[in-house]
Amino acid sequence: MAITLSSTDYDELWQAANPHQGRRDRENLTETREIVPPRLGQGYVQQIQLRGIYLSLFDYHLHEDVCLITAAADVSDSYEVGFNLSGNRSGKRTGENFLEWGTRPVEPPRRQLDYANDPILKVDLHLDPNYEIGQLLAQGIANLSQWCDQADAGSAPWLSDINVITPAMRLVLEQLWRCPFQGQIRRIFLEAKCLELIALKLEQLSTESPQISDPRPLSADDRDRIYAAQKILIDQLDDPPTLLELARQVNLNDYKLKVGFKQVFGTTVFGYLHQHRMETARHLLHSRRLNVKEVAQAVGYANQSRFAAAFRKQFGVNPKAYGGGKDGWR
Repeated sequence: MAITLSSTDYDELWQAANPHQGRRDRENLTETREIVPPRLGQGYVQQIQLRGIYLSLFDYHLHEDVCLITAAADVSDSYEVGFNLSGNRSGKRTGENFLEWGTRPVEPPRRQLDYANDPILKVDLHLDPNYEIGQLLAQGIANLSQWCDQADAGSAPWLSDINVITPAMRLVLEQLWRCPFQGQIRRIFLEAKCLELIALKLEQLSTESPQISDPRPLSADDRDRIYAAQKILIDQLDDPPTLLELARQVNLNDYKLKVGFKQVFGTTVFGYLHQHRMETARHLLHSRRLNVKEVAQAVGYANQSRFAAAFRKQFGVNPKAYGGGKDGWR
């Protein structure tokens, strides 16, 4: 059962759990660590002020799903690049990165869900557009004409992109989490890794065309069937149905399943299946309860070599070498 809170109540819980941190005082604090309110979960959010970049590291798990009821939002500026390594938070899923840039349009009140099924492991980069790095990123986005064409004529540009975390991004994120330095050297190292992540995101934007939504929106019933198909894939990870079998099980034709799945999850049915298999394998390897062969079988690979090749392509390391901490990222 989800915990439902207004945005005001949510902020008050954080402030009560961190009375001395000055949660909104970014200008006067170069580094803070805020604990998650005990009512909601366990863990922390670490915030580090760099030159023109405000780095946030999320590392926590929730006791229950949290439903946040946000008020209607006025037009506001947002300059952010984020990477969801684990957990589904604020509409971003495990294995996704996102970029939000420009003047955000007016938003109606909405329900924002954060799920307790997986730990939240997330990196956010908030950029100051007045600093050189913010200006460089803005120029890089401006050069991507295929994206800028999406802006409405006569309005301030707004770009919102969700994509997958690439193996190159994962390698940099792992290096960022495992930073071996202290003091000023640490700040230089973290800043360099942030710049590398921004460069990789720009490269991804430049090599992929923007996704065009299906002009016919899904009905509520079709959307429910798409989520039912997702659950079947997760429940039958070791022996998933074919596309036609899956379509029959949720009473959709295979075309509507393919198109609808791409609309809802931003990827194909079996692209999603592969991503979930790899993330499940990563968690199983972290737990150290199963060996590589057993993990491969648990996620549907009869051939250990094929599993190792897929894992290496996804994460940049061999399954046997993966780890180095309770969750492999710190």
